[in-house]
Amino acid sequence: MRQFGLIGYPLSHSFSKKYFTEKFERENIAQANYELYELSSIDLFPALLAKHPDLVGLNVTIPYKQAVMPYLDALDTSAQKVGAVNVIKIENGKKTGFNSDYYGFKQSLINSHFPINANTKALVLGSGGASKAVIAALSDLAIQCKIVSRNPVNDQQIAYKSITSELIANYQIIVNTTPLGMHPHTNACPDLPYEALNENYLLFDLLYNPSETLFMKKGAAQGAQVLNGLEMLHLQAEKSWKIWNQ
Repeated sequence: MRQFGLIGYPLSHSFSKKYFTEKFERENIAQANYELYELSSIDLFPALLAKHPDLVGLNVTIPYKQAVMPYLDALDTSAQKVGAVNVIKIENGKKTGFNSDYYGFKQSLINSHFPINANTKALVLGSGGASKAVIAALSDLAIQCKIVSRNPVNDQQIAYKSITSELIANYQIIVNTTPLGMHPHTNACPDLPYEALNENYLLFDLLYNPSETLFMKKGAAQGAQVLNGLEMLHLQAEKSWKIWNQ
C-alpha cells in the first residue's frame, strides 16, 4: 500500500483526505491511501516518518510550510524559488521538498479572467509560507505586490493599520493568505476598509472552508469579484500527484 498524507495543525478544516480518497476511487487507483497527520509540533515529524515507513508522499499545510524545510534532504527548484514547501516526495528514504501552491495560485488567478495589465498591483495579507507562493506567482505575472503583516520587518511589508482607503485605491488585487475566517472561526476577517472597494477589485481568499468567507462577503457586497481557494487546492493537489508519480 502506497501511503500519502497531509501534515499541519490543526487539520479539522482540511478537504485533502476527501479529495484524494475520491480521486483514488474515481480513477481506480489501487493500493493507495491518504491520511491526515496532525502534528502539534514539527519536532514530531521524524517520529511520524519512523512510524509510517510506507509513506511516499506528503502535503504540508499551516503552520509548517517553512518549518519542515530543515528536515528535508533536498529542495526542488520550485521550493527554492518560493522559500516554502507544501509537497514532500519520499523515495528510497530521501525526502525532497517541492512547492505546488505556487502553480495552483498562479493558474487559478489566470483562470479568474480578472484583467491584469502593467499597472495592476496586489496586497498580500500575511507573511507566512502560503504568502511566499503567492508572491512568487505574482512576480511571474509582473504584478507588483506589498505584503501586509501584523509585525512588519522590512520596507516591503506594512501593518494593517496602514491600509487606508487612499492606499487601497492603488491595489486592485487583495489576497488573503492568513487563517482569518477559516472554519470554525467564520466570523473573523482581515481588518480592511472594505467600504473603499468596488467592481474594479478582486479579493482572492486562499481559504476554501467556508466556501465564502467573511472577507469575500464584505468584498462582494461592494461589487468586487471574489474567489476562494478551492480551485487552487485542486490544482495544487493534482500537481502533487504528478510530483509523487514522476
